[in-house]
Amino acid sequence: MTRFRAEFYGCLTARADATIGLAEAVLCSDVPVCSLVELSLVGEHRRGHGALYAALNRGRPDVGRLRQALSTVPLPRAADGWLVLAVDVTCRLRPDAHTSPERILCHTYGRGKDQHIMIPGWP
Repeated sequence: MTRFRAEFYGCLTARADATIGLAEAVLCSDVPVCSLVELSLVGEHRRGHGALYAALNRGRPDVGRLRQALSTVPLPRAADGWLVLAVDVTCRLRPDAHTSPERILCHTYGRGKDQHIMIPGWP
């Protein structure tokens, strides 16, 4: 990932520092991203909210170089040759979205010992 981050940074033609900070904030946010202002509060975004807007308005990637960087990232493999992939199975909880389609009860843990709570959302 360090190599890919360096390649991604090299693909950014303008406002590279602010754009990489924005990308890291999106990837490292503990909650679903709902607004740009919230991204500027994530710890990985080490600049002010003005830099966030500047990155979006003026930052541009070199698309050809980015394609090349993505295609050369080695796929992680186990000792037996199988691909090793990470999957996020975190539920997106939406207890207040009464009319949302495909919403089901998601299993979550409460703060107390052995407390299991079912909250509406999407797995």
